[in-house]
Formats: sequence, C-alpha cells, structure tokens
Amino acid sequence: MSESPRKFFMSPPEGAERFFEATKEGKLLIQSCPSCGRKQFYPRKICIHCGSPDVEWVEASGRGAVHTYTVIHQQGMPGWREEVPYVSAIIDLEEGVRMTANVVECAPADVRIEMPVEVTFVDEGMYTLPKFRPAS
Repeated sequence: MSESPRKFFMSPPEGAERFFEATKEGKLLIQSCPSCGRKQFYPRKICIHCGSPDVEWVEASGRGAVHTYTVIHQQGMPGWREEVPYVSAIIDLEEGVRMTANVVECAPADVRIEMPVEVTFVDEGMYTLPKFRPAS
C-alpha cells in the first residue's frame, strides 16, 4: 500500500514559531499591543497600528464568523489534491482580526457568509493547523 503524499507547506513567517507551538496545544493565539490596545494577526514583530515593538501573544476565543470564502475544486499540490473540494475562508474572529483558514466538518455547499464558526485543530504532520467548523 502506498503512503499518501505529504502536504506541501511554505515556511511560516519569522516570529510565528509560538503560534504553531500553541496550535499543538489546542490554543489559537493572536497578538495584542499593550501600547495601543489593538490586536493583530498574522504574527509580526511590531504593532501594525502604532509601530510598537512590544507585541504580546494572547489566546483568542476561537469563535468568529465567515467573512468570505471560496470552494477549491482543483489543486495540483500533492497531499492537498486529495481533499478537493474544500473551503478556504477568511474568518472574522471575535477579537477583531481576520485570518485565513479552511472550513471543515460541513459540506462546502453549506458554508455561508456570516456563518458562526469555532476553531478546531487538525494535525497535518508538519504543522497542527487551526481550521474552523460550524459553531455548535
């Protein structure tokens, strides 16, 4: 029996190591700036709002809503092509930031804009990825 192809991943952005450590623990982290009080995602070394270098990691609730999405029907990358069709979405988290993630545990045709979702974590081998499912 042949082994399924490994999924291709790009290298994570510099400074994102803590984010991926937390996903292995079932935690979704975003950054918060103590100087201006605003939140941000994806991980950066400075606050995108005020430029402060004092950003901190905070745990997000994991709840949000679908802002927009697309259904992927074709995928040429090994490991991913076996999953089509799948949903790639931009999620508005309760904390006021957006992140891109897959919507899982429902048919692609059932995904809707403003659909409430909650985070779930999927071990993809190299990384544990946050994905979102319809909120219970």
